[in-house]
Amino acid sequence: VDTIGVKDTPVRAMIHAAAQRLKTPVTLVALTVEGDGLSGLFIGDHEAAWSAAVDLSAQRHVHWTDEPFQRALSCAPPMYDELWTGAKAMYKLEPAMAVGSEVVIHAPHLDTVSHVHGKYIHDVGYHILPYFLADWDRFKHVPLGVLAHSTHLRGSGVMDGDVERPNVRVTLASGISADDCARLNVGYLDPRSVNVDEWKDREGEGILFVPKAGETLYRTRTRG
Repeated sequence: VDTIGVKDTPVRAMIHAAAQRLKTPVTLVALTVEGDGLSGLFIGDHEAAWSAAVDLSAQRHVHWTDEPFQRALSCAPPMYDELWTGAKAMYKLEPAMAVGSEVVIHAPHLDTVSHVHGKYIHDVGYHILPYFLADWDRFKHVPLGVLAHSTHLRGSGVMDGDVERPNVRVTLASGISADDCARLNVGYLDPRSVNVDEWKDREGEGILFVPKAGETLYRTRTRG
């Protein structure tokens, strides 16, 4: 939530600091693209060119909303054939979701968590980052990429003592069974019960419908 779509982050500061240590002068060619087209081309000092490209990207690549949403139907397209990639249907929306809201990932075609990392994910489930950090000795053997994926789909949140409190409820309306969803620590909804038309054109009610999720980032203006 505080990284994706955010211009200045600790990681970006580290990259800039590393670039400053280069003795060879650096000229950056920064492109902002939309589909197959070029929206902007910025050439010059690496920080200035990057900054200009980011500012244009914020206009072209982010769907800004005035208020956070309470519910969202996020339709993951068939190109996401496993939850490993389909997680984008959650984390591209979370910055526009209210605390206590729900994202329903609608993907009737999707019945696999991950072809490569499935065993690890089924073992640890989907959790917020503080959950893993609170019991690090238990999870430190798990590949960091798997833990990162877990937190991307589950989103942000806090630990209230020993109780995990995610900011957003994640519900799968997919080919993944109810039993597997419970084991993975996410909600389940029978995809056959979803009437897509009932979700459309209700943004004024705090309900968001995304017909092809995972490609566009949604953020509220208050998050910047």
